[in-house]
Amino acid sequence: MTVLFIRPCGVLTQVVRSSMIAALASPYVKTAKARGVRPRVMIFGHALRNAMLPVVTIAGDQAAGMINGAVIAETVFGFPGIGKLMIDSIMFRDFAVIQAAVMITALAIFVLNILIDLIYALLDPRVRHG
Repeated sequence: MTVLFIRPCGVLTQVVRSSMIAALASPYVKTAKARGVRPRVMIFGHALRNAMLPVVTIAGDQAAGMINGAVIAETVFGFPGIGKLMIDSIMFRDFAVIQAAVMITALAIFVLNILIDLIYALLDPRVRHG
């Protein structure tokens, strides 16, 4: 849904920009530039990999917010989904369905956090050995 994606897209753009500016000003990128490394290799190989750590953190936080925001968006726009199911269950006091919907949402956020940790391990070798 576009409604849920507009705000996180702007936030992620700001974080990517500021992280890349900081990464491109770092000593290892300046050293790579002095050694004559091609700009494409320098940007994608050196700077972007190190700039992705804060981006992954913010993206995971925004994705969890999008999962929770789906409850409101589905209710407002009348889309069928787990958010609308939760609201309808609350209205009809169907506690078993409420518990199941909350459990599924919590499981989705839990899996999302596990994926973020795995991506961290791929991007930063210090996380693997720490």
